[in-house]
Amino acid sequence: MLVILIAHLVAALLAPALIHRFGRNSFFVLAAVPLASLVWVFANWNTEQRLQIEWAPGLSMNFDMRFDSLSAVMSTLVLGVGALILVYCTRYFENDEPRLGIFAAEMVAFSGAMFGLVTSDNMLILYIFWELTTVLSFLLVGHYAERASSRRAATQALLVTTAGGLAMLVGMIVLGQVGGSYNLSDLVANPPDGWLAGVAIVLILIGALSKSAIVPMHFWLPGAMAAPTPVSGYLHAAAMVKAGIYLVARLAPGFADSAPWRVTVLTLGLGSMLLGGWRALRVHDLKLVLAFGTVSQLGFLIALVGLGSQTAMLAGLTMVIAHGFFKATLFMVVGVIDHSTGTRDIRKLAHLGKKAPLLGAIAALAAASMAGLPPFIGFVGKETAFESVLHTDVLNPTVALVVLAAMVVGSILTLAYSVRFVWGAFGRKQLRAPSPAVAKMHAPGPLFLFPPLFLAVLGAVAGLGAHWVDPILSPYTKTLPLGNEEEYHLALWHGFNVPLALTVVVIVGGLAVYLAHRRVARLRFAKPPLGNADRIYDGVLRSMDMISLRLTGTTQRGSLPLTQATILVTTVLFPVIVLATFTRTGIELRLWDTPIQLVVGAVMIAAALGTTVMRNRLAAVVLMGITGYGCGVIFALHGAPDLALTQFLVETLTLVVFVLVLRKLPAEVDERKSIGHKGPRILLALAVGTTVAVLGGYAMNARNSRPIAELLPDLAYYFGDGRNTVNVLLVDIRAWDTLGEISVLLVAATGVASLVFRNRRFGSAPKVSDAPGAMDSEQAADEITWLSGSELLDPRQRILVLEVTTRLIFPTMMVLSVYFFFSGHNAPGGGFAGGLTAGLALVLRYLAGGRYEIGETVPIDAGKILGLGLFFAGGTALASLFLGAPVLSSATFEVTLPVLGDIKLVTALFFDVGVYLIVIGLVLDVLRSLGARLDAQVEVKQQ
Repeated sequence: MLVILIAHLVAALLAPALIHRFGRNSFFVLAAVPLASLVWVFANWNTEQRLQIEWAPGLSMNFDMRFDSLSAVMSTLVLGVGALILVYCTRYFENDEPRLGIFAAEMVAFSGAMFGLVTSDNMLILYIFWELTTVLSFLLVGHYAERASSRRAATQALLVTTAGGLAMLVGMIVLGQVGGSYNLSDLVANPPDGWLAGVAIVLILIGALSKSAIVPMHFWLPGAMAAPTPVSGYLHAAAMVKAGIYLVARLAPGFADSAPWRVTVLTLGLGSMLLGGWRALRVHDLKLVLAFGTVSQLGFLIALVGLGSQTAMLAGLTMVIAHGFFKATLFMVVGVIDHSTGTRDIRKLAHLGKKAPLLGAIAALAAASMAGLPPFIGFVGKETAFESVLHTDVLNPTVALVVLAAMVVGSILTLAYSVRFVWGAFGRKQLRAPSPAVAKMHAPGPLFLFPPLFLAVLGAVAGLGAHWVDPILSPYTKTLPLGNEEEYHLALWHGFNVPLALTVVVIVGGLAVYLAHRRVARLRFAKPPLGNADRIYDGVLRSMDMISLRLTGTTQRGSLPLTQATILVTTVLFPVIVLATFTRTGIELRLWDTPIQLVVGAVMIAAALGTTVMRNRLAAVVLMGITGYGCGVIFALHGAPDLALTQFLVETLTLVVFVLVLRKLPAEVDERKSIGHKGPRILLALAVGTTVAVLGGYAMNARNSRPIAELLPDLAYYFGDGRNTVNVLLVDIRAWDTLGEISVLLVAATGVASLVFRNRRFGSAPKVSDAPGAMDSEQAADEITWLSGSELLDPRQRILVLEVTTRLIFPTMMVLSVYFFFSGHNAPGGGFAGGLTAGLALVLRYLAGGRYEIGETVPIDAGKILGLGLFFAGGTALASLFLGAPVLSSATFEVTLPVLGDIKLVTALFFDVGVYLIVIGLVLDVLRSLGARLDAQVEVKQQ
């Protein structure tokens, strides 16, 4: 299973390059990936496969995969139809199709994501694949991004399915907590009960129903017809919309008897079947006919797989396969029609059956299966569905009769719009000659017709060989109780019985509805009793926009002091109210351990007070820095040299960044331009400081067990093989946190640089050779300078002592940086401290040599350094996963080398390399944007 996922990932990454090199024929190569995966599915059909990889066990996010009979059925559709659709793409698109390489990558990635979804046992992993399909669907539906209709359809599908997915995630978390496991196999085997489990099931069903376009969340599917036809034929027939069906089928054996289950799936499922069938009779676009027909069929499927009986599940799985076959075929037929005639409007098509008889035959075969006519697999599934409701013991007889009547009426509508589709697309329509669109059409090629022809014939073969299909589908149906029903098997002929009589009623009724469909189409409510779902969606979006605008207008008035005051007041009020209401314990504090702490604290307080009254900006920043250095001294006095070192380095670098910005501002603060009065600001500052101190005191006194800090040294040494607790914590024990933090650093650096540069984010810092009037290489060789860039500085700004000092200590600082990096696992230092030291060395070089000195020192784009750092950090995380170990887990290797002696290497060092590079890249980016860029702007103004 893991190999299949990796193969799809590699194929998706290579797809753009293949399309660029070989054009649309590259889809043949890409189709080989799902096709080969399908071979594996067939080879392992009757054997359950499991894959268990520890990922984040503390979060219950282990990579647990399970391949069983239900996964096999769904994988057949996902991979088989996916391979045929990719072959279909070789003739649907032209070589000059915009963004074809990206489209190919998204299609292959979608196939892999769907396979991961239907084989995931862990619900949280399933949710990741679930949302991957949502994002990929958004990109595929919005392929024609220049069209407003495509953008709207993609956004609509994204918002609806994502909202349902978020509800589902909450339900999964609740169900996992209540049930004691996040694995579907465990929960279905031992389903939890109680009202909380019922709430969780409803939330999960919301996600499943939104994904499968069930009323009232059905309206996104017709809108998604703005996508290219291969997307409709794959996502909206065989893959994405089946995700909700799959989840309901997976949960049904354990939860079908829970209180909210059947009333939800039957009511909404059958409602979708009737509404979708009714709407399919009233539209003229062939894709919309199929889209509303898909809504109808999906409702039918949800009702069957959610009913909770063996025979109903057998009918549901049969119809899942049938629907995948005939609906993908019909979407591809519509694609051929649109491609050949330039239209999908029924009113503009006449005599197409005469011009393209093979295409008409393919459509007739698929439509017959959709209508449930013998001998197709659709007929077998429909007969089984009627049988399952007729003899079920899981429903009240009256309810069963209502359900059966709804299914019969829905089937009548299905047959009516099936006939309408075939006749509307291929019939003569009382015209003696072909319509203009048909008359000028070009004949489709054999390769264009092969995928739909194959699926149409397969639907007939499956119907004729229903007794061979039965053992393929029946293993999963046995996970549900048989009850008082007799065991039912798929067959094309069960004799003269009630389901056959109902089929006759469906055929007669369907033909009658079709013959009167123009009158039926005119029947409508003056005002829909439940409203128009699409307009309700638009109204909700408008309301949310209005609320957000009013809320933003109230809270964000463009005043920075007001915004800060709002945040700080909230910080004070909420904790104080909670503490006053719920806390009954007092605070016991030890103010200091040694007199030195008292002295350091007094200096910090004096510096903080001085900062508030100092008018000179630079002096205020220096005083503020004293408080930070004092905090570092406190760390050192408490025996935390690593924290002290990091605090000193961070504080120094922060001071430098402040200076870089403040040098472009007036030296002193103009009190006349200050906003508000000092009194309220002083009170707010005192309140915030007091609140933070009180919260810290309560937090310390609330501890009722052994502090985890006492366990960390042993944990770092025996678990992480390092004596430096802080570094092991960052790169091993809590490496997930570090990975998130360095990602935030990277985003922050990119955001700052993007704001400053606006038009050109990337690029290395300027070199001396880039400066106007720079000396050529021969002149430069004759000059003796301490720093290359200093020659371009204004003589009034040059400090020779600083240049000489920088030239001498820069190599020492870089060596010290490397030392900190390598020693950090067992001594003070680490990647963060080493990166900060190297960053300070670069800062010193910039201050002494100017903006051109940065490019001379590091002639590499800061963005590349940041990206390389993230590559090392993320690569370390993924490497352990592919080696069968938890993400970011580390291993230790010990070797003995001549001269060097015993060396112990921990793989977390490679993660620390990423941290080291990201810190250096961040500093370089700050110097390039807040330093060199501002210098260049000043030079331009002075010219």
